[in-house]
Amino acid sequence: MAGSAGDYLENKILEHIVGKTSFAMPTAYIALCTAEPGEANSGAGISEVANSNSYARKATSGSDWGEASGGAISNTAAIVFPQATGSWGTITHYAIMTSPVWGEGYMLVWGDVTTPKTIDSGDTVQFAIGDLDLSCT
Repeated sequence: MAGSAGDYLENKILEHIVGKTSFAMPTAYIALCTAEPGEANSGAGISEVANSNSYARKATSGSDWGEASGGAISNTAAIVFPQATGSWGTITHYAIMTSPVWGEGYMLVWGDVTTPKTIDSGDTVQFAIGDLDLSCT
């Protein structure tokens, strides 16, 4: 599985480690992407599903995730998006964002989905327990 921390998070962690500034983790919102987000800093820089057809980023909390081990963590709760009312395109990646608002916020990390999936009207995107894996290795 490919994935990476975004430049924004990398810089905040480094500044926090050396005591330049503190970093409080914001609420994490999962965005669905139709291409690799790369190291983009802002929500405007990623290939997110269009802001239409009932698409919305999905909020998560600490209770949705297991304990990190070996530089990796995965979801321990199913993460379900609203049912699509039209085409969302083909989902190939996801990004963890700092804002619920489409095109806004900073990207913290991104990863690819195991099997890209085309989302059409009536489909519901769901990540079952263990399907979202984040890694720092």
